Amino acid sequence: MNIINIEHLTHSFTERLLFDDVSFYLSDKDKVGVIGINGTGKSTLLKIIAGKETADRADIIMQRDLRIAYLPQIPEFADTHTTLSGALPLTEEISDQPENYIPQAKSMLHQLGFTRYDQPVTELSGGQRKRIALVRTLLTPADVLILDEPTNHLDSAMAEWLEKTLRAESRPLIMITHDRYFLDSVTNAIVEIDKSKLYRYEGNYLYYLEHKAMREEIARATERKRQSILRVEIEWMKRGARARSTKQKAHIARYEALRDMDAPVTDDTVTISSVSSRLGRTTIELDHISKAYEDAVLMQDFTYTFLRDDRIGIIGPNGCGKSTLLKIILGQITPDKGTVTIGQTVKIGYFSQESTEMDPSLRVIDYVKEGGELVQTADGTISASAMLERFLFPKDQQYTKIAKLSGGERRRLYLLRILMEAPNILLLDEPTNDLDIATLTILEDYLDQFAGIVITISHDRYFLDRIVRRIFAFEKGGVIRQYEGGYTDYLAHTNEVITVADAGAQGHTDTQAVVSSDGPSKNTRDNWKKGHTHTKKMSYQEQKDYETIEQDIASLEEQLEQLEQDIVSAATDFVRLNELTAQKSEIEAALEQKMDRWMYLEELAEELGLK
Repeated sequence: MNIINIEHLTHSFTERLLFDDVSFYLSDKDKVGVIGINGTGKSTLLKIIAGKETADRADIIMQRDLRIAYLPQIPEFADTHTTLSGALPLTEEISDQPENYIPQAKSMLHQLGFTRYDQPVTELSGGQRKRIALVRTLLTPADVLILDEPTNHLDSAMAEWLEKTLRAESRPLIMITHDRYFLDSVTNAIVEIDKSKLYRYEGNYLYYLEHKAMREEIARATERKRQSILRVEIEWMKRGARARSTKQKAHIARYEALRDMDAPVTDDTVTISSVSSRLGRTTIELDHISKAYEDAVLMQDFTYTFLRDDRIGIIGPNGCGKSTLLKIILGQITPDKGTVTIGQTVKIGYFSQESTEMDPSLRVIDYVKEGGELVQTADGTISASAMLERFLFPKDQQYTKIAKLSGGERRRLYLLRILMEAPNILLLDEPTNDLDIATLTILEDYLDQFAGIVITISHDRYFLDRIVRRIFAFEKGGVIRQYEGGYTDYLAHTNEVITVADAGAQGHTDTQAVVSSDGPSKNTRDNWKKGHTHTKKMSYQEQKDYETIEQDIASLEEQLEQLEQDIVSAATDFVRLNELTAQKSEIEAALEQKMDRWMYLEELAEELGLK
């Protein structure tokens, strides 16, 4: 049953037409993700539905007495609010007392990283305020939840908690998020805003990707057919058609209708190789870096030399020191101990988490040209205008003043300005927070070709799986531990370690069931040896394993090699990528166990004089 119906929605912002006679509906079972390029009107659509903004024109019908809980992109609080009081539903939106919600509020705040409930909101960052507002929205008794960027400023554990919370929600939901794993897990419908139109897809994000491609192909096929018929009609007109009969008049009318039809509009894409400067032998060397603030140890004795093609993802809870590490590399913060060595050819591009100051009176193209008018790539010289087109600023928008851009468009422009300066090392601090999915896809494709080092802080699990090959994880006591692979590899590894620890705590000795690179392998070998303290020969099973184990290892290595090739091929298919990385982790675990077994059998064979 539909509880919201909107017809003939038309709305403009300044000179830009956001919605051109479009429709929208929400049923009582819907969990809708709204996506689109920044500046297309996603937040405006949510405000119109929530009654916070009035459309130029719209026929809106809502279920009687429908209550809506709305999380804005930038929430507001009274200066008197604390962390806890700010998380409670507003008095005018509830029939009971706000104090009744305190236990639930404290529980949710704890999940979102808060330990002090009496801290004034005036002392908190924008991200912290957004998390408090998220709790307030979730606690508000309502029939519909409308959430604008709820996943921004959440670390991975928080995002996973919110994902589970919203999946369990019985209330219908409309939300904007650029977290693709989150969209795929939570939503059952996608609404895309594209060139003033709304397109609805009845499925999750993967469904949307598949069916959008089908829709665009149908549109292209229809246009090809129209052009083919139009050529025939033009020839007929050239032969001197006379409008003397009703039949001929109908023929001419059909020709004119075909001629006047609008062709499908597609995004202009300019394929370019990455822009970077030459990087010499010495890159960035961190030698025994330590940093603490009062009693909080952020990093302790961390050493790492960055390789010329490194793709590093930095993860950890909010406030653990991730941004501090980048600022130490930049020289903006001095470590308590240790040294940072920067090579002479290093040119760093830093995409900061904080908004950069832009002159609002500047035109878009002039701002980019300040970074560089022409840049040299492997494909030749690329102009600022071509780069703007590649990053979704069409020619008719390039002479717009920055003042007329949305917040997301400004972040996209800021990113492009950094790339135009041709850095050879990119430091990206939470790039996914304010960039739309289309821009993230372009950035990911760009980074695939980037001839330099990429170091990124991100809680976007898809982005990390797509881009990085090594994880720096901030752990307790200021330890920064390294894990090979993307976020899914990291998660699989830590889950294995936890499982092994749990098994040990419960007195389990069958460690063959759990494999981790951090210890169980030794336990496994020890257990095998214990079983042969008094053995004078190999058992039947050991003899059988000894004869076939090298072939088994070779087979696993071949499977691993094939999976690595498949992962490269599936780089843009995030669901397939997730499956492949999970398979890769399983094969790696099996291979490690086989290698441990092989080492034990080799030692046993030597002990028994069989070698």
